[in-house]
Amino acid sequence: MPYHIVLGVTGSIAAYKAVEVVSSLVKQGNGVTVIMTSTAQRFVNPVTFRSISHNRVVTDLFIENENYDPNHVSLADHADLLVVAPATANFIGKVVSGIADDALTCTIMAARVPVIIAPAMNDSMYLNPIVQENIKRLTKLGYRIIEPEEGRLCTGRVGVGRLASVEKIVGVIEEELNKKRNK
Repeated sequence: MPYHIVLGVTGSIAAYKAVEVVSSLVKQGNGVTVIMTSTAQRFVNPVTFRSISHNRVVTDLFIENENYDPNHVSLADHADLLVVAPATANFIGKVVSGIADDALTCTIMAARVPVIIAPAMNDSMYLNPIVQENIKRLTKLGYRIIEPEEGRLCTGRVGVGRLASVEKIVGVIEEELNKKRNK
């Protein structure tokens, strides 16, 4: 059974891995709509996601269309699952604080389906007590967190904060979709 997955991409060097996540989900027969923050677009061009997903890519909260359709609400209403990979410290802080100032955060706020968040950032940022507390709060609120891995970071250092592997992210998505299937 094909599902509709909304995949949010935030501004991290790990954004290139999101292309592989979308590719895997599409190969499984799922529909995927990508929402990119403005900073994510500095790492990967929206055309890449449109080509892989065969779907529009949402890059702005205010999109002109003939029929009034507030994208952030309609995307949330039609999604079976929301995933944010990679998720920056900035994005995580916004969600915990209830800030909805772009297409992705507004869609997350409107969601009534499971939300999976896969953080990716420098180890100093990831281990910051504020970020750790924000992740704990998201977990308590029912968000599913895919912990980052330890490995080589974009700074050249080795530490925790590297986006989880594509296989792990896709596996967690499959687990969540199986829960839906078995209801």
